[in-house]
Amino acid sequence: MGIYDHIDLRVRNLAEARSFYERLLPSLGFVHNVGIDGWLQFEAQGTDGATQFFGVTESSGHVANECRIAFWAQSNADVDRLAEIVVRAGARHVEGPDEQEGPGYYAVFFEDPSGNRLEICHRTGTAK
Repeated sequence: MGIYDHIDLRVRNLAEARSFYERLLPSLGFVHNVGIDGWLQFEAQGTDGATQFFGVTESSGHVANECRIAFWAQSNADVDRLAEIVVRAGARHVEGPDEQEGPGYYAVFFEDPSGNRLEICHRTGTAK
């Protein structure tokens, strides 16, 4: 069983956010772009056959808040590689990648074009 089924994220302007998420999501394993009018949706196939998806849709009144979505990476090197993709995709307010909150937690923090907070992190056995 998976940890979650899907994420349904709102952005102020889908056209503005589209290229950002079309670069980011496939690099995180959401490789199947589902063509749905008015949506941007990428799916990832789990090893158990379940499909998880990350959807982005427009809400012109959307205001980003302090919630953060964090994606897991397999290694610190993977965080570094993904951080480069994030920067090239046009992320805002990029912090890191570096050790966060002590040893064992390596991460990059950033915002999408609408100000939604995101993170890519790797934890080792020593992270709290």
